[in-house]
Amino acid sequence: MENKSNKKPKLHLKKGDKVRVIAGNAKGEEGVVMQVFPEKLRATVEGINIQYKHRKPSAANPQAGERIEKEGPIHISNLMVIDPASGEPRRVGRRRNENGKLERYFKTHSSKQNK
Repeated sequence: MENKSNKKPKLHLKKGDKVRVIAGNAKGEEGVVMQVFPEKLRATVEGINIQYKHRKPSAANPQAGERIEKEGPIHISNLMVIDPASGEPRRVGRRRNENGKLERYFKTHSSKQNK
């Protein structure tokens, strides 16, 4: 029997985050997250994964067709959020603050070195 759940998966990034691509054709490029698709585990990033759609000439524009550019979605496993304080990509964690609300924080390498 299939488990049907209405919960959306929790993601490490959200709209407006600055991210760096860590895998794929655009590896090393940076951009801002424009849209997130949690059910598909994908996000669109400004200027990354540009796709083209060619249109034929129409009655409205009989002279020539056009080539439309738009950003395509990229899997979130290929993206890493950039820490605004250091400017470097970091892992993101969640913890409860004093008010009991979940907040995101950037993990650092120093915690591993102390062990």
